[in-house]
Amino acid sequence: MPFGKEAVQDHNEKEDNNTPNKLDTQEAEAAETPAQKGSLVGFLIQFSLVALVFLAIGFVLGQKKIELDKRGQIPIINVSNQNPAEIQNVDFSLFWEVFEELPKKYLDKEAINAQEMVYGAISGMVRSLGDPYTAFINPEQNELIKSDLAGSYEGVGIQIGFNEDKRLAVIAPLSGTPAERAGIFAKDVIAKIDDKDTFDITLPEAVELIRGPAGTKVTLTLIRKGETEPIEKEVERANIDIRSVEVEYREVGSRNIAIVKVSRFGEKTPIEWDNAIDNIAARNTDGVIVDMRNNPGGLLTGAIYLAGEFVTGTVVEQKDASGEVRPSSAQGKGRLLKGPVVVLINGGSASAAEIFAGALQDKGRAKIIGEQTFGKGTVQDVVDLPGGSALHVTIAQWLTPEGKSIQDEGITPDIEVGLSAEDREQNRDPQLDRALKEI
Repeated sequence: MPFGKEAVQDHNEKEDNNTPNKLDTQEAEAAETPAQKGSLVGFLIQFSLVALVFLAIGFVLGQKKIELDKRGQIPIINVSNQNPAEIQNVDFSLFWEVFEELPKKYLDKEAINAQEMVYGAISGMVRSLGDPYTAFINPEQNELIKSDLAGSYEGVGIQIGFNEDKRLAVIAPLSGTPAERAGIFAKDVIAKIDDKDTFDITLPEAVELIRGPAGTKVTLTLIRKGETEPIEKEVERANIDIRSVEVEYREVGSRNIAIVKVSRFGEKTPIEWDNAIDNIAARNTDGVIVDMRNNPGGLLTGAIYLAGEFVTGTVVEQKDASGEVRPSSAQGKGRLLKGPVVVLINGGSASAAEIFAGALQDKGRAKIIGEQTFGKGTVQDVVDLPGGSALHVTIAQWLTPEGKSIQDEGITPDIEVGLSAEDREQNRDPQLDRALKEI
């Protein structure tokens, strides 16, 4: 310790000053009287005792330092506009106390899993921010999410998120999936997954509960606007392998119209889109309808790429916590910069689908027809962590090219056309009919 070290240094300096060389020392020892020798022995004994005391103090403090490193204070960052990186200390000993006491006291010893306890602690820390889209993803959940973006997984075929009340909700059922066939609609609130209440559930936890082997079943309890009682839907899981881009053609009078259905923005979307546009170009079409209904979004890069076929310049802006706004420019091939375009949207159009529609609307490139979109207007960054886990962090807000936020607001169509339950039952599509009329 500093005081003990300084004492030893002082003693050595005095010893060196009185003993200029070895010969002088030997002569001094030869001239010592018995009294002087006794005095010297007493001094050496006292010094040894002092040294032992300081050694003991140093050992104890060293151990305490290790204990503090393990259990005591850790740095945290207190963010503010004035001082964005003010580091403070927080007492972390409570965490370690609970971490040690829980396995000792808890009844079911087999349920204790140290790694899961750590995952749960991290998840709770992230959840304390109150943002349902900022979440810790354990390795199993991370694999589920990656398979979703790849477009192939086992489940029921719904994209889920949170509504303006932060309740778990259906963003969209995917076309041709068990969820769509079971009559699950966009904006249905999911109150229960089997017997599990979804209050305060995280998105990864919900995904993990809904997914499962093909052939097994899951019961979703839904709260639907306009219905007085909850609705239960038992849905059989299946292998979901969805093409994200499909194209069909309609003859309207003498005009040949291409209808491009984009169901999601996944890893394969740009390639599937290129194939569809090559097909459209080869047929000399007279107009294009881009159907973004029930498209829950996905990868931002896909939205920017697709929008770049129709517009130039800024497609979307991102506004971060400091207020800085960064534009992202069109990156597509510009093969559809001319000619009539209509975009179809509804309550299941979210995130990247809203970015696409907002860009074409702001630039006057397309007529937007349908219903108000979902309103998912925040940007998440994905941080890959050791062991296969990940952290999804909200880092910015989406803004349209004109600087409009879509968070909880969505995109308002230029021409509003609804689609009723009766329309669905009768296999009618007044939104597409209006789009064909407009184009």
